[in-house]
Amino acid sequence: MTQTPTKTQILLARLAAGLIVAFAVLGVAMYGFSAEVRQRIWQNLLDRPSGPMTFRFFLQPIMAGIAASVAGVKDARRGRSPYLWTILTHPEKAGGRLHEGLIATSRVILLGLVMDVIYQLTVFETFHPGEAAIISILLAFVPYLLLRGPITRVAAWWIGRRPANDAQ
Repeated sequence: MTQTPTKTQILLARLAAGLIVAFAVLGVAMYGFSAEVRQRIWQNLLDRPSGPMTFRFFLQPIMAGIAASVAGVKDARRGRSPYLWTILTHPEKAGGRLHEGLIATSRVILLGLVMDVIYQLTVFETFHPGEAAIISILLAFVPYLLLRGPITRVAAWWIGRRPANDAQ
C-alpha cells in the first residue's frame, strides 16, 4: 500500500462500498432485472450526458484523474508495478490494490451518488438506486482504474530520465 490510510479514509471507503452494494441490491429489489429494466437503464445512462448536471461527467473523472495522478506518481517513486496491470496479473495483490483505489476514490464515489440522486429526483421524479451505483462507478472508479497505471509508467519514465544530482 502506498501509505497507511486514516480512520476517516477507511470509514469513507466502507461507506462508499456499502452504499454501492446497498443501491445495487435495492435497485434489483425495487425494479428487478428484466429485459425491460435493462433497456431503461441503458436509455437513462445514455440520456444523462445530454441532460441537466452535465458538468459531473467532467468533474468526477477529473477528480478521479487527480487521485490517480497522485497515487501513480507515488507508485513510480516506490518502484511499484502499474495499478491495473497488477490487478489483472497478480490475483494475490488484487484485493489490496482495489482497496487502495476505493480509499482514493471514496469521496468522488460518494459525491457521484449524491449528485445522481439529485439528478434522478429532478429529471425522472423517481429514484433508481441501481443506476446511481452504476453511474458513480463509471464516473469515479473506472477513470481511476484506467489512469493510475499509465500515469505510473509515465512518472517512472520521467523520474528515470532525471540526472542523478536532481534526484531527491
